[in-house]
Amino acid sequence: MIKQNSHQESSEYKNYQKARITHWDDIAGKYVKERGFSHYYHERLEHVLKFLVPPGQKVIEIGCGNGDLLASLKPSYGVGVDFSSEAIKLAKDRHLDLNFIQADAHELELENQFDFVILSDVVNEFWDVQSVFQKILAVTTPRSRIIINFYNRLWELPLTAVRKLRLVKPSLYQNWLTVEDITGLLSLADFEVISCREEIMWPLRTPVIDYLLNRFLVKVWPFRLFALTHFIIAKPLVADLGVKELPKVSVIIPARNESGNIKRIVESVPEMGRETELIFVEGGSTDDTYGEIKKVIADNSHRPARLLRQTGKGKGDAVRLGFQHARGDILMILDADLTVPPEDLPRFYDALYKGKAEFVNGVRLVYPMEKEAMRFLNLLGNKFFSLVFSWLLGQPIKDTLCGTKVLWKTDYERIAANRSYFGDFDPFGDFDLLFGAAKLNLKIVEVPIRYRERIYGTTNISRWKHGWLLIRMVFFALRRIKFI
Repeated sequence: MIKQNSHQESSEYKNYQKARITHWDDIAGKYVKERGFSHYYHERLEHVLKFLVPPGQKVIEIGCGNGDLLASLKPSYGVGVDFSSEAIKLAKDRHLDLNFIQADAHELELENQFDFVILSDVVNEFWDVQSVFQKILAVTTPRSRIIINFYNRLWELPLTAVRKLRLVKPSLYQNWLTVEDITGLLSLADFEVISCREEIMWPLRTPVIDYLLNRFLVKVWPFRLFALTHFIIAKPLVADLGVKELPKVSVIIPARNESGNIKRIVESVPEMGRETELIFVEGGSTDDTYGEIKKVIADNSHRPARLLRQTGKGKGDAVRLGFQHARGDILMILDADLTVPPEDLPRFYDALYKGKAEFVNGVRLVYPMEKEAMRFLNLLGNKFFSLVFSWLLGQPIKDTLCGTKVLWKTDYERIAANRSYFGDFDPFGDFDLLFGAAKLNLKIVEVPIRYRERIYGTTNISRWKHGWLLIRMVFFALRRIKFI
């Protein structure tokens, strides 16, 4: 499984590593027995990582210590790596179902690839952080996630003091790195950062106080500046996703009272990938939308197209029905009102297919809009929710309510499988997908489009009723995504 290279480094490096191996060998057993003061801190780390890492994944932890953190993630295949022989011996005794290897992170090569790579409170110990990141790249796929947590530099003096008092495990001199430092080193090693989050403001179990500070205040400015630990989630920066042939594309088109737009949709949606199929989902129209779709499909037999009749209610239900019947590798949503030009869809396709994004969201708030494209209060609401959801999801989201969204079918299936975490709460489908993508740590990228004025029919959205529903969703997401 592992091949170890001869690591040609300076005598300084060798002395540095030797001192650390001796140090961690000496305290490995003591740490398990005397963990009391820092027990709550490690419990909280496990809680956050279990939120970020779904069970049943292939996980490797670099600097695994006694293996407790790795075991808490319930991997389908778990590997722990540590340079301390005593720590590895202890980990093997405690967790018989996991694999543990004594090796230096600077000097090993692994043949396996993993869904998640965990580096918890360990980058502080590395002699050369960039070279370790470069080694990690070899054990990842384009879909892997690297999760790093490390101490906030503001805590350097307090942590030094408590270690001198031997209230937590002692440590040798460490690197003290900032978020910007780690982001830069990841970039040099061909990784890109997806999101950052701050955790743990109060590392001691104290009734009410630890709950308030660590679940709520640490996520809010200016309190987050004083967080004990930063979390960074990153992914490999790859130009080739390893797709051997062009993907098929399914464009799902929810249509209610849109009879006058159907012909233009079929004529305007470009061919993308190996094949582009159109899936119309008609639901509860009072005009002749259903009949018009049937007619236009029959008149354009050269285009792969299907018509589904919705039995439930709401756009979200229509989108799920369309996704369920889609045969494509890439799934797209196009609103039948044509306020988003179908001619822009290849931009979404390119962003996904070329690996620049894993979830592509349209944004209507960059270019000037046509006169009646969006009412003023709707525009204000969109801008408000864009700020809120950028903070909630940890990634820039300028336009939460643009109907055009694009993702791989395999990722949608993962979102659907994980839907019970949020529940069926979104009649639009926009937030269901955005929340699901954020929960899976997908890279979200927005593509600006020119938002057009409607040329047929009227909007199906009630600004007050649905605006109140969106506010309820924000509070729901606060509990399920942010304040965990």
